[in-house]
Amino acid sequence: MHITDQGLLALARHEGLVPAPYLDSVGVWTFGIGHTAAAGNPDPVKMPRGMPEDIDAGIQRALNVFLSDLKRYEDTVRRAVQVPLKPHEFDALVSFHFNTGGIAKAALTRHLNAGDRKKAAQAFLNWRRPKEIIPRREAEQCLFRDGIYPSGAIPVWAANAAGRVDFSRPIRSLGAQEALAMLRSDPPLKPTTPQNLRPSWLARLLTHLTTILRRT
Repeated sequence: MHITDQGLLALARHEGLVPAPYLDSVGVWTFGIGHTAAAGNPDPVKMPRGMPEDIDAGIQRALNVFLSDLKRYEDTVRRAVQVPLKPHEFDALVSFHFNTGGIAKAALTRHLNAGDRKKAAQAFLNWRRPKEIIPRREAEQCLFRDGIYPSGAIPVWAANAAGRVDFSRPIRSLGAQEALAMLRSDPPLKPTTPQNLRPSWLARLLTHLTTILRRT
């Protein structure tokens, strides 16, 4: 089982996207959609500070890293939960674990494995700190219990060179279709540079330069 497209969008909406390294609420260097060094490369501490010149490329990189990170969280949820899940239940649990890292020890998992989905849904709200996270827990609870996905665009926020995020106003908002198109981009979009030219183009370029040099 894997997270659905709706689940991907819901999780990205909860997290928001910052296409630059930033300090999260507890001072951990983070990138993109909740990516930290604990999830693997890239290490946000080692990334260039400040917003990228190409915002679209920065957003694309953040989405690529997000997809890579999700595999580990999906795997952990599958290992922790021992009963069959509906797609919306799995989506809610992946969102919960992505934010808390607590799926293996959470009471909601014990209740779920014991077959008590009502108590499992109620236990989402055991994880309610800081208080700003409560609306997300309620949305995950609603998704798990009722299959209702949150709506809205994915906000893209700017961060300065000190890692401070300006939450006063998003610099962009990604709609569902745009975000899914970028998430499905394979291979990842890359800027056009000589290193990315196909061999045929590079060979023609070298031939042309050689001809010019011979004439001088």
